Amino acid sequence: MKRRFSEEQIIGILKQQESGVKTADVCREHNISANTFYVWNAPRGHPVWRHRVPVGRMSEAQRLKSLEAENAKLKRIVAEQAMDNIALKDLLSKNW
Repeated sequence: MKRRFSEEQIIGILKQQESGVKTADVCREHNISANTFYVWNAPRGHPVWRHRVPVGRMSEAQRLKSLEAENAKLKRIVAEQAMDNIALKDLLSKNW
């Protein structure tokens, strides 16, 4: 099943409700049910009746993206070093 909202959009919706907008108004604006909102809110460690979202959730999504970018960069570096090693081995194996 395809997700209609990305993680960043969900976090934005939850933060909008946290800033003081009523849950019903947020749900109506984004065309989601209250149950969907509460399902999104539940993993963040808050019971349904509190209607609050931890502030650190957005930084987790940003942290994940930065870690993925760093991982890709490190993989490129390792690939370049492997190619350099192969080239040096080929060069050194030749008899001059």
